[in-house]
Amino acid sequence: IVIIGLGGTGSYVLDLVAKTPVKEIHLYDGDTFYQHNAFRSPSAPSGEELRATLPKATYFKHLYAKMHRGVVDHPVYLDAANVEELRGMDFVFVCLDKGSPKKLIVEKLEEFNIPFTDVGMGIELTENALGGIVRVTTSTAQNRGDFRSRVSFEDTPGDDDYNRNIQIADLNALNAALAVIKWKKLFGFYRDLKSEHHSQFSIDTNLLLNEDRSQ
Repeated sequence: IVIIGLGGTGSYVLDLVAKTPVKEIHLYDGDTFYQHNAFRSPSAPSGEELRATLPKATYFKHLYAKMHRGVVDHPVYLDAANVEELRGMDFVFVCLDKGSPKKLIVEKLEEFNIPFTDVGMGIELTENALGGIVRVTTSTAQNRGDFRSRVSFEDTPGDDDYNRNIQIADLNALNAALAVIKWKKLFGFYRDLKSEHHSQFSIDTNLLLNEDRSQ
């Protein structure tokens, strides 16, 4: 299993996947783990751990190696020079904000015929309350066509409401849980009667929509 991006949602994906008997969990992220990351991640890092300013991939590898022997850290960004490392993987969770590297990764995952799930959320502040949508979109060999109509490869501006509001770890955890549930359905752990490849949860209406069923 591969997790690309260990921000708020990616770190919760790791927390859930680490509690399953997968052989290996490969972590890709070139960022450093800072104090603000702690407010969107599982667990509670100490001051000493924060001052160490480890790469995110290395920090989370040390944390989850306590319960899973197969965690492998890759403290780098995926690009044209190293994306070949994904070939042969069984499943990939794409947890990236930036669209340009995501486009390359998606194209290669399709070329390698690897199933993958992309997560994301759009958060907006209206009348002093946050609203928006939490999204999970999956691409498999049986259903590749719908993915690009659902997922944007545009880069998210750094000053959007998601980046300004750090106290939404619950939404990150929900996004991760929906993605991991879909992964478990694909591999037969959970019963799947709808076979949806796109789902989105609307925060303000508490509505979960499921679309793009595989044929």
